[in-house]
Amino acid sequence: MLASLYLAYGIAMVWLHPQFIYPFGPDRFDAPGWTQSVVTNRNVAMAIAEGDDEAAVLFFMGNGGALSYFTYTLDAHVNAGRTIAAMEYPGGGGIPGKPSEVRLKDDALAAYDWLAGRHDGPIVVHGYSMGTGLAQYVAAQRDVAAIILDAPYAKMCKLMTRASWLPACFLPGVQKWNSAQLVPQLRAPVLVQHGTADQLIPMSHGERLIGLMRDAGLQVVFHPIEGATHNNLAGQAGYQARIDAFLNDVLK
Repeated sequence: MLASLYLAYGIAMVWLHPQFIYPFGPDRFDAPGWTQSVVTNRNVAMAIAEGDDEAAVLFFMGNGGALSYFTYTLDAHVNAGRTIAAMEYPGGGGIPGKPSEVRLKDDALAAYDWLAGRHDGPIVVHGYSMGTGLAQYVAAQRDVAAIILDAPYAKMCKLMTRASWLPACFLPGVQKWNSAQLVPQLRAPVLVQHGTADQLIPMSHGERLIGLMRDAGLQVVFHPIEGATHNNLAGQAGYQARIDAFLNDVLK
């Protein structure tokens, strides 16, 4: 009986797990100084703020799924004068469509190609939480000058296992979000910031990814942010300064 119940639970969770991965919010992003564009070949919604710095940043938000919730991160680049283009996710922020790992990764490449077509300087990818997987996916397949990761994971399916008591990394039909397998394809220097009090993606998961990166010979700058949680990491003192220092060093 218990085995049957566990099997039924597992089948239900495989069917329902996208609802837990993509709990996107409805709030539309409408901030002064930003314009909205659509990458026509895939209908990818982009928000862009033009700056006068040589570098541009391609930003991938977390699974809040609405740019309105990531203003601290966006402002860190705007305040520094960098051009920043942020991909909006289907199913959140008033953007139509249904998200999936495959769709978001394909959209992320289209977003990079769109930005590269309008920006001549170096492009930095910046991901937050779930978006760190997209940033690394783009960096594995396109030419990027630097990678910035806020609260990253090695394998999202490991986090699913922790939350569900199911072997999510081995279940067919589960969207795995395996960043660890991308590491051998990365070439750019990496900045990681992770809160020591992060309970959604514990810092040990980020440290596991960092270990893989360093073993692969990547240049990694790691800042554990004492007391920061998953949701307030970008609001901590020194957040922008650490990004500025890293980019000033690697882009000089």
